[in-house]
Amino acid sequence: MSGTISPRLRVMLLEDHVLVRHSMELLLKLEYGLDVAGSFCTPRQLFEALKEDRPDVIVTDYALGATEIDGAKLLRSLHLHHPRVPVLVVSSHCNTATMAVAQRAGAHGFIGKTEHESELYVAIRAVAAGRTYFSRHLTDLAGPINSIHQSDESGKDLGDELLYAVKLSAREHEVLRCMLDGMSIKAIAQKFSRSVTTISAQKHSAFRKLGLGNDHELFKLRYLRE
Repeated sequence: MSGTISPRLRVMLLEDHVLVRHSMELLLKLEYGLDVAGSFCTPRQLFEALKEDRPDVIVTDYALGATEIDGAKLLRSLHLHHPRVPVLVVSSHCNTATMAVAQRAGAHGFIGKTEHESELYVAIRAVAAGRTYFSRHLTDLAGPINSIHQSDESGKDLGDELLYAVKLSAREHEVLRCMLDGMSIKAIAQKFSRSVTTISAQKHSAFRKLGLGNDHELFKLRYLRE
């Protein structure tokens, strides 16, 4: 024979929105010829499957249902128990702070759900090959926050530098992300098994570090790139 056929990349998906998950399955199978080894709506289902099978890449959402494990904890657990499987985050929370937390927690790549579908394929191929892939569009958010400006064109370390610059803790970032999801302080406290007083204190600490005066300014910060 004159050559060999390369095996198809095997991907596992974790996405709690059914329509999004099914669309990604069809895209990866039919458009890009990847093998979807598993498609799950909860982390528990994913971890059960990983006991029996090891894909080439795990593609996961960052913010799952309110009753599910937080994105950072999910990534840390995957990194701890399955360190040889690269993880690509595809999230609607497309900002440098979320990217930084995801990267520190073990993500090998991070792109937004608003990116062109071809970027998903490029990102999967990159992390499967042992490289990192972080959306360059996230660099657009860096300048307005605390007047931080970066010249690194790769975009790979930008999120970490931003998070360091504003000195948000991982828990402070979790609280802000949940607020942007529309969750109340009480609901956030229940999600993370913390007291309302603790969550409130973490919120106000994050606001102070970011120079925010109220909830409205937080939501304005989210859409600075538009």
